Amino acid sequence: MPTVVECPTCSRKVEWSEKNKYRPFCSERCKQIDLGAWAEEKYTIPGAAPADPLDDDKQSH
Repeated sequence: MPTVVECPTCSRKVEWSEKNKYRPFCSERCKQIDLGAWAEEKYTIPGAAPADPLDDDKQSH
């Protein structure tokens, strides 16, 4: 029995198999919508802000 997942873009049920070349998406359209969202920085990965290396120089003077 093939694995069925939800398309991350439209939530449509999609079979996860080699015959679906857009997996995990249901179509090229949904894949492009997701790519566009990444390009527009709509998705973020939570985490602490990186330390500013210039702050160390300011404190030592």
